[in-house]
Amino acid sequence: MSKILFVLTGADHWTLADGTKHPSGFWAEEVVAPYEAFTAAGHEVVVATPGGVVPTVDRGSLAPEVNGGQDGADRVANALASLTALQRPVAVADVDLGEYAAVFYPGGHGPMEDLSADAASGRLLTRALETGLPLGVVCHGPAALLAARREDGTNAFAGYRLTGFTNAEETQAGLAGKAKWLLQDRLVEIGADFREGEPWAPHVVVDRNLVTGQNPASSAPLAAELLKHLG
Repeated sequence: MSKILFVLTGADHWTLADGTKHPSGFWAEEVVAPYEAFTAAGHEVVVATPGGVVPTVDRGSLAPEVNGGQDGADRVANALASLTALQRPVAVADVDLGEYAAVFYPGGHGPMEDLSADAASGRLLTRALETGLPLGVVCHGPAALLAARREDGTNAFAGYRLTGFTNAEETQAGLAGKAKWLLQDRLVEIGADFREGEPWAPHVVVDRNLVTGQNPASSAPLAAELLKHLG
């Protein structure tokens, strides 16, 4: 059995342009669907967060309307409750990548708050990319890529084809006008080749060992693609 590292936000909010703290954290489906796919394939999941804090779920991601109804919401909530790795995370700074077969970053707005500027996470991402370790990142998780700086100041992901939560989706979700910055804009600014799909539809982009997904609906397809890289 090999181990897969899940790097989650340690933030429980996202600070908006006016200073308001919008309650957030990680998005439930983006943890549950890949966790179930990886463990069903025989892998062990280890969770890491900045400082080793227990991650907070975005309560909005447990609502029936984003889980296909109450039954879906109950299933996701029950799955999270049984995911014991979430309650005993390691610190990102203490991670030895040599122990892992792959790395996965789920989203939620939390990564916009902390992982986007977390140097330890940035070093981890840069090393994973450069050593060819399979790396999956979904939705707002690509905010963490902004911190992946090389010694010369360039971003490790410049020139890579990738996707993430789009400006169109942020606008439709009602938060684009309140944000300090938008993920798609920042990924373009660092030199990434951003590939935008239809809003809310599954969309996965693969470039070398990097597998990215656009939105929550992309988390299960991304996990399936990442498992091919573990073949």
